[in-house]
Amino acid sequence: MGLILLEALGAGILLVLIVWWTMFSGRKRGEMPEADEDENAPPSDDPPAGGSR
Repeated sequence: MGLILLEALGAGILLVLIVWWTMFSGRKRGEMPEADEDENAPPSDDPPAGGSR
């Protein structure tokens, strides 16, 4: 019984460490700026806005 609790505690600590690592290990200067949409950009798979019913 004690071994199962110890294993569950270890798994919980590992989960917290993974979440902590992914939250705070981003780029040093933040996210890259989004590219402006221009005429030469390839078409997206999204449907056009204001589509028909």
